[in-house]
Amino acid sequence: MENKNSQSITLKAWRVNKGMSQQDVADRLGVSRPTVIKWEQEDAKNNGLVIYALAKLYDVDIDDIKA
Repeated sequence: MENKNSQSITLKAWRVNKGMSQQDVADRLGVSRPTVIKWEQEDAKNNGLVIYALAKLYDVDIDDIKA
């Protein structure tokens, strides 16, 4: 559970660091805002496409998201 919370905080921090809103991320990735909220509140690391897309969007290493 602690790992999920840590990842959620990291995903939000990367988004905020890029100056993006949840809606900005949703629009860029072609998903709904509730989907982005779910990724930030829950575990997104089980979906390889999500990991790749977020890493590319936030300009971070894929391994940083998987951690």
